[in-house]
Amino acid sequence: MSKVTPQVPGPGQESVWDYPRPPRLEHSNRLITVRFGGTLIAETRDAWRVLETSHPPTWYIPRDDVAAEALSPSAARSTHCEWKGAATYWTVHGANSVSDGAAWSYEEPTASFLPITGHLAFSPSRLECEVDGERVTPQEGGFYEGWITSEVVGPFKGIPGSWGW
Repeated sequence: MSKVTPQVPGPGQESVWDYPRPPRLEHSNRLITVRFGGTLIAETRDAWRVLETSHPPTWYIPRDDVAAEALSPSAARSTHCEWKGAATYWTVHGANSVSDGAAWSYEEPTASFLPITGHLAFSPSRLECEVDGERVTPQEGGFYEGWITSEVVGPFKGIPGSWGW
């Protein structure tokens, strides 16, 4: 395992190296929006974020705050999180585009994550995701899909050499 040197957070920033393992669930009333090709897919001030050591936050949006016509079940992939349980994947439909597996949920999460039952997380590498108007940068590596904003510092799992973190 390579040695990790966490970045020092500045004023108003958080270090992902101060997040716990196992991860913590934190409610937020910040404005979270997701668009696909300019089409509004989701908007809420009632989100949850999952905070896990070395990972930027992953945001979960209540299904009631997601456009129902923008989702359909996907068989794109199957994953199991040791903390949250089995993930269900969703295809996201924009005005003129489709992205298979660009959203996921935990329909029957573990006891610690019951508050996010049925909530949806979205891939910032495939969709336009924002926190309070700031466009999110996707987490590298294509697997974890955390949301990087100017408020979090790393380094973040997913970069080359981070497999053993």
